[in-house]
Amino acid sequence: MDALDAVIDLDTYPVHRLESTTRGDLVAETRSQMDAVGCCRLSDFVRPEAIATMLTEATELHDQTYWAEKTHNPYASPADPELPDDHPRNIMQERMSGFINSDLLPEQSLLNRIYNNNVMTHFVWDCLGTDRPIYQWADPLGRNPYGVMETDHYFPWHFDGNEFTVSILVQKAEEGGVFEYVPDIREPSHENFERVRDVMLGSREGVQELDLIPGDLQLFKGRFSLHRVTRIVGPTTRYVALPTYVYDPWRMNRPHHATQYYGRATDAHVARETALVDGLVD
Repeated sequence: MDALDAVIDLDTYPVHRLESTTRGDLVAETRSQMDAVGCCRLSDFVRPEAIATMLTEATELHDQTYWAEKTHNPYASPADPELPDDHPRNIMQERMSGFINSDLLPEQSLLNRIYNNNVMTHFVWDCLGTDRPIYQWADPLGRNPYGVMETDHYFPWHFDGNEFTVSILVQKAEEGGVFEYVPDIREPSHENFERVRDVMLGSREGVQELDLIPGDLQLFKGRFSLHRVTRIVGPTTRYVALPTYVYDPWRMNRPHHATQYYGRATDAHVARETALVDGLVD
């Protein structure tokens, strides 16, 4: 566990000790928070030295960021002219942000080491409290990217293409960059378009806020919870690592979703498009 101990404070967060009472209590508390508000924060989970290494990595790759200034709905899908103008599929918002795609990370990337570690995957699975196993995502672009936001950037209300996201804040903006979300606003059998529309039009009912600090680990149900990152103020770039987990290890983003967020779709995205089977519109 020496390699993992260099990244995670294993005394406070003994993710590797399945029999540990401390780990058991931690998992129970995390599940409680996930059930209550669809999200959980573990403060100072990643050691400061590891965060510094990740910041260096992200900074060195910064010039390869895929920047997007695009207008899209929460599903990253085309508008539907047969639906009313105020239907959420027709409410378009401007997004200004970027990703350092996963396939750009060097093999020995510290972020790769965290993400590819089965101890971490098992710990995340325990914390989520689901009977179904979870897997590291097959998507070559979105499995564990760095999210990047600069001055005046905004990441509007959206749903993720995967069930669960684990985020690690690497560098905080001077102001703004606050994570906001509405937990479990939809489910596979019910899109809840009316409630999604109300939030997009300014309703604060059910909106939760989470102002992360570097080193925090966040667990989040991003496929079912509408969420956004508020506008960045000041010159400091916001970097966040986004290790991502799914129920179906075969599934990837649909090509249009991959293109919207990562700038391109691979042959694998096209080949696996029909593997999306959860019934949701995106």
